[in-house]
Amino acid sequence: MKPLPRLEYSGAVDGDGHVLEPPDLWQNYLDPIFRSRAPTVRADASGLEFLEIDGEVSKLVRNGMPAGLGAMDRVAGHVYERDVVTGLKYVDQAPLGAMDPKERIERLDMENIERVFLYPTLTLFWVAECEDEDYTQACLRAYNRWIVDFCADSAGRLLPMAQLSLGDPEAAERELRRAAEDGVAGFFVPPFQWTRKPLGDSAHDRVFAAAQESGLPLGIHPSLEPKWTAPGRFGNYTSGKYGFFLNVTAADAVRHAFTSLFQYGVFEKFPALRILLLESGAGWVGYWLDRMDTVYASPQGFRVRELLPEKPSFYFRRQCWISGDPDETSLANIIALVGADRFFWASDFPHPDHPPDYIPELERLTRALPEFAREGFLGANVLRAFGI
Repeated sequence: MKPLPRLEYSGAVDGDGHVLEPPDLWQNYLDPIFRSRAPTVRADASGLEFLEIDGEVSKLVRNGMPAGLGAMDRVAGHVYERDVVTGLKYVDQAPLGAMDPKERIERLDMENIERVFLYPTLTLFWVAECEDEDYTQACLRAYNRWIVDFCADSAGRLLPMAQLSLGDPEAAERELRRAAEDGVAGFFVPPFQWTRKPLGDSAHDRVFAAAQESGLPLGIHPSLEPKWTAPGRFGNYTSGKYGFFLNVTAADAVRHAFTSLFQYGVFEKFPALRILLLESGAGWVGYWLDRMDTVYASPQGFRVRELLPEKPSFYFRRQCWISGDPDETSLANIIALVGADRFFWASDFPHPDHPPDYIPELERLTRALPEFAREGFLGANVLRAFGI
């Protein structure tokens, strides 16, 4: 295997890395009543792999797509050949550290990274096709138990994030409380809900209250989404051939969910709730805060002014953190403008929608920051966001 780049700075914490879930995760961790319906990865007669959800072929993850979900390293020639070959490319081509916790620690040591917060892959996908909320809740409980076990023997270097579904807020609150007791570092939700209620809707207040009580942050992380979430201005513009457009605009969903928190006054109702904005870049947040403050002060903002006595930027600086991509060339300037303690970096490893050179890009970005901001961006800010 070609050597991995090694970060020249110490104290780095990856705020958003991913795992590739083993195909048998749900067969092993689902409640017995759901086990026969477990999501998994299979290959069709022509050898092309697909995600199976509740016994059906995924409409979104098929035609060989699972085999490329961990392809970031391969783009750079970091090919890790496994001793055991399963015949399933999703497993056989998984890069170092994507499926095995000991390998992930080995990777952190090679890259000079102290810790990583871990998010899923397949679990971000099947939720976009699963309208059975009881099944969704069961599959998320299974994943959340598994990721805690995955991280258990890492001496705090692998930090598990639990995924929640707000399709049933009462069930989501129960799972949040259970997962907190189980030892997760925090929680996250995708930007959409099958109920079509915005994230800030008061129906979710019980989840915000439980997160605040737990002392752990709640993140907004992109996922695959149902086709009905896409704007219709271009017609049916959601197929894979528009992958460039869809990946570039995916962060819109996070921005919309985030903005709804202000529309519904969430930050005033829950002043100790900590919110993370994940995998959507960070350079946009300067403009977004300016725009929210402007609309807040205009006649169009009177309803929000009744709920929030302070401008939106005040609540961002009090209760929010945002992950930046190391390849964002304007981010150093945005950090200086918005506030150095609100930003942290993330690799998105091993997903192929990012280039594999996050270590040299992180070094470039860190050098561009004022010296007082470097320690926070590299790791201290994200640890503070999690109360670590």
